[in-house]
Amino acid sequence: MNAPLIKLGRAGSLALLFFLPAPIVVIAATSLSAAGYLRFPPGEFSLRWYTEAATDPRWIDAFFTSLGIAAVVAVTVTAIAFAGAYACHRLRPRWLATFELVVMSPLFFPHAALGVALVNVLALTGHLGTASGIVVAHVVCTLPFAWRPIMVALQRIDGEIVEAAALLGADDRRIALDIALPLARSGIVTALLFSFIISFDEVTVTMFLTGPQVTTLPVQIYAFIQENASPVLAAISTVTVAMTLLVVMLLERLIGLEFFVTHDPA
Repeated sequence: MNAPLIKLGRAGSLALLFFLPAPIVVIAATSLSAAGYLRFPPGEFSLRWYTEAATDPRWIDAFFTSLGIAAVVAVTVTAIAFAGAYACHRLRPRWLATFELVVMSPLFFPHAALGVALVNVLALTGHLGTASGIVVAHVVCTLPFAWRPIMVALQRIDGEIVEAAALLGADDRRIALDIALPLARSGIVTALLFSFIISFDEVTVTMFLTGPQVTTLPVQIYAFIQENASPVLAAISTVTVAMTLLVVMLLERLIGLEFFVTHDPA
C-alpha cells in the first residue's frame, strides 16, 4: 500500500536534487558565453568575463576586502563564541536559556532591520562606513553560527577528564586552553568555516554600512547589477559559489556536515 508513496517520495527527491543546482549550472554556463549579454545556452565559449573580473580593480579590491573582513570575523567570532560557550558550559547559570536566546536572536530579526539598528550604533561610535564597523556587524550576524557548533563540541567532552584535571591542580585557564580547546577542535573548525562563508557572502546588512572607502564583493555585485547585466557578474558568482563549495567540502572532510545539525544533550 505504501509502495506508490515511496516511489513518489523518491521521484520528488530526485527532482529536488536536479532543480536545486540548476540555477548554479545556468550561471556557470552563462559565464562562459562570448556574448556581451546574459545568454543561455552560451553559444560560443569564452573566458573573457573571467579575465575582465580578474583585471578590473573594482572587483579585485572588493574581493580582497571581503576576504580580509571574512577572515577577521571568522577568527574574532570563534574566539568570542568559545569563551562564552566555555563559561556557560562550566558555570551552567540559571539564565543560560535566556542568554542563548539573546545569542541566537540575530537569526530571528530581519537583516534589513538589523542593518538599520547597526547603522545607528556605528554612527554614534564613528565607525560607520569603515571596515571595522563591518567587522562588528558581521560578528553580530555570525555569532549564532559559531556558538552552536562550539557549544555542542563542549557538551561532548567527557566531564571526568575535566574533573581529573582539576584534581591534579589545573586551574580554569589551564583546563580551557589545554583540555577544552583541543577537545573542542571539531566545533571550532566548524565555527571558523561557517562564519567565514556567511561573512564573505553577507549583503543585506553590509549594504547599510559600506562607504566610499570600503565596499565588499556582494555589495559591489548588487550595485553593478542595478546598471548593467554583464556576464562578468555570472563569472564572479561562479567563482564565489566554487569557493563556498570548496569550504563546505573541506568542512565535510575535516569534521562532517552532520556535526553542525546534530545536538547531544548536555
